[in-house]
Amino acid sequence: MKPTLLFILTCLLLVSCKPSEERRPLSSNSGSFIDSSIERNKQLNNREYAQIENYIQDSKKSFQSSEYGFWYAYNTQIETLKQTPEFGDLVHFDYVLKTLQDQVIYPNKKKETQLYYVDQQELFSGLREGLKLMKEGESITFIFPSQKAYGYYGDENKIGRNVPLICEVSLLKLTNN
Repeated sequence: MKPTLLFILTCLLLVSCKPSEERRPLSSNSGSFIDSSIERNKQLNNREYAQIENYIQDSKKSFQSSEYGFWYAYNTQIETLKQTPEFGDLVHFDYVLKTLQDQVIYPNKKKETQLYYVDQQELFSGLREGLKLMKEGESITFIFPSQKAYGYYGDENKIGRNVPLICEVSLLKLTNN
């Protein structure tokens, strides 16, 4: 091809191209999915808290709310001791998990005494925070909303998703590190 012809074709190509227009999305996100998700979670929380409130009202125990977002009542309270678990301490404890209908999920007999180094091992958040309120020899019944227990996914075994739990815990021994 002759250089002149090539030059003319290139010029025609450049002239025929017009600047591209600004691209706009075909659909815009109005936030409706997020809004509906927020509303769904509010309804779930309201339903869950109503169930917990009913459980507390029907219970013979005197539950108090914690700053961590769960409720607890002493089965055995030790007034003379003041020491509670801190970071790195080793606690020996037993626990039983139940539904709000008092159906045992994991009985104590099937679980061995648990050893837990405070804040250095995995535990669901409610139990981790609840143990820090306890003293050696105490027994407490906790009510954990699902977000403080196993949350949206459950434990992929016996605990379903979004299930609030009753957890009866006995702190058997506390060893400071």
